[in-house]
Amino acid sequence: MEKRLTLFELNHWIGNALDDSIPGTVWVMAEIAELKENRNGHCYLDLAEKKGNEIIARGRATIWSYTFRILKPYFESSTGRKFTQGIKVLLHVSVEFHPVYGLSLNVKDIDPAYTIGDLALQRKEILDRLQNEGVFHMNKELALPLVPQNIAVISSKTAAGYQDFMNQLENNATGIKFYTHLFEAYMQGSEAVPSIVAALEKIFKYEWFFDAVAIIRGGGATADLSCFDDYHLAYHVTQFPLPVITGIGHEKDDTIADLVAHTRLKTPTAVAEFFINGAEEFMERLIRKKESLVHSIKRTVELKQEQLEENAALIQQNVSHFIYEKNRQLIKTGNLIQHGVHRFSFRKKYELNNLIHDLNSSLSVWRTERKNQLGLLKIRIKRALTEFLVKKETRLSLSGVRVKSESLRFLVRVQERIHLNESKVRLLNPDNILKRGFSLTLKDGLIVKSVRSLQVNDNIETRLADGRIKSTIIKKE
Repeated sequence: MEKRLTLFELNHWIGNALDDSIPGTVWVMAEIAELKENRNGHCYLDLAEKKGNEIIARGRATIWSYTFRILKPYFESSTGRKFTQGIKVLLHVSVEFHPVYGLSLNVKDIDPAYTIGDLALQRKEILDRLQNEGVFHMNKELALPLVPQNIAVISSKTAAGYQDFMNQLENNATGIKFYTHLFEAYMQGSEAVPSIVAALEKIFKYEWFFDAVAIIRGGGATADLSCFDDYHLAYHVTQFPLPVITGIGHEKDDTIADLVAHTRLKTPTAVAEFFINGAEEFMERLIRKKESLVHSIKRTVELKQEQLEENAALIQQNVSHFIYEKNRQLIKTGNLIQHGVHRFSFRKKYELNNLIHDLNSSLSVWRTERKNQLGLLKIRIKRALTEFLVKKETRLSLSGVRVKSESLRFLVRVQERIHLNESKVRLLNPDNILKRGFSLTLKDGLIVKSVRSLQVNDNIETRLADGRIKSTIIKKE
């Protein structure tokens, strides 16, 4: 019959067997699955070993308070990481078996070099994974707006870094206004990664409104920054549709979140200065363009004014020349008509004198030849001569009246043409065009030729014959 043992006896037997087979202390490699500190300063660990995602071994370990007070700061100062769950450690332990509490490991020492190597390996694996997935540079390739003024901020509301960031933005020297909205998250500890990812997901719903995302955290111990080396967080940053700017407040090393972000800056204040400098540079560019535009407009107005004055002088010169030519032609035509009338009158008078002379000669002949018939013919000749002279004078008078009438009609037609040409010239004068009810509409000193060049709230100037009207557009159709 097999020997029967009590549970205490069995556990005591197991303890003795362990003492005989594992004398002294050993170095054990494991991952801290859970860590608890009690009020007395003792630290209780749940250790695990994984193969892939499967846990193949578990065990409990204890670091007594007097040892824990030395090992914890030593580990954190050496590794730059917080002594917490989720990290791999190399522990120097003694194996103990208590009849009541069972198997336990009593931690005597810890090797930070092992954890540093493991953390470096993890970091390299994460960086290689992001590179292999082709997402490492995705956020860097996003175009940052020229003036990012709507900024989504991920930080702790009570963090000094957040207060510095807001103070720097709100009190910038140039008075540029920025809109910020805080998406609060934990900036350290086990809840940091899920809370930051959740904040990014909230911002994603309003990504059309924001220009950039600022992840900021004030200075602190390097051990508190391990959350920013998380793959899950880094992947979300690479996939985010807005440029991510980090200011995590440390200069010694770049976290993985820094490396995949669009822009990495040293402090929250530097992030604020980054946005302010970008806005100031854009303002300076606008001022330079404004000055260049004003100079170009002034030069254009001066050139147009010169051209207008030249055109006005040319029109005035042409009108004066036209009137002078028409007057000269009119005087020439009048002189020709007057000369023609004189010649016509002289010719007719010459013909009349010749006729009278011929008649006198004929009368003399007739008087000599027919002296005897003088009394009888005298009355007939006198009557005939009188009738002839009346007819000739009547014809001459009619010819003179006709010539005078034709001359006057010609002069009237020429005068009418001159008046018509003067009227045309006056109609072309801009002042007369305005007096007829027309107007000129100008914007910034330039004539408006189309309603498409005007916008609501634009200031325009209307020029009339007797003054100017300045207006503001409230509607256009």
